[in-house]
Amino acid sequence: MSKRIALVEDEPDIRENYAAALKKQGYDVITYANRASAEAGFNQRLPDLAIIDIGLQDEIDGGFALCQQLRSLSKTLPIIFFTARDNDYDTICGLRMGADDYLTKDISLPHLLARIAALFRRTELLNQPQLQSDLIQCGDLLMDSNRMTVSWQNQPIELTVTEFWMLHAIAKFAGHVKSRQQLMDESRMVVDDTTITSHIKRIRKKFVQLDDGFDRIETVYGMGYRWKNSA
Repeated sequence: MSKRIALVEDEPDIRENYAAALKKQGYDVITYANRASAEAGFNQRLPDLAIIDIGLQDEIDGGFALCQQLRSLSKTLPIIFFTARDNDYDTICGLRMGADDYLTKDISLPHLLARIAALFRRTELLNQPQLQSDLIQCGDLLMDSNRMTVSWQNQPIELTVTEFWMLHAIAKFAGHVKSRQQLMDESRMVVDDTTITSHIKRIRKKFVQLDDGFDRIETVYGMGYRWKNSA
């Protein structure tokens, strides 16, 4: 069965051109021109991946609100912001709201298709059987790299696919510093340092919500991040 992609874009020409390109790749594409129609559609059926513009008709930040609604419906559904707004503030806001990727409309079509394919490959891992070799345990942390599940003190933590692979890169070799480049390589992202920092902050916050004494993800200034073993 074809993967279903929702494309939320208010410019008709852009919407139709990208929908046609995605359909040529074998995807089932459903399009929306505004937040209201997209929210109604998502409440009826969730797509396998959503591509969302930020400005939607008369709503300057309509895409942000839509992303939040989608995240309330699914913690793991891949979300890509695809927008003309190329600035750090919007990028950070988008990622803090739970998007897995933030792409600007000046990128090439092959780049967009590669990002979509990478997100689908990662989410498909959830359906594969659990193997002992896929498990990482560091004290109270348990990660399953095949099913992309995380628990802390036996309580599940919902991470986006990008957040999962960044945490995986840090926890896999506890005590070793992972550079920002290594985190990008592990999560198959090409972003700036500010975006990496935003992801790490979101990951920490999710752990702190379960354990207000959580301090295992350590920033090594000028070098990167590491998982700090318990004393």
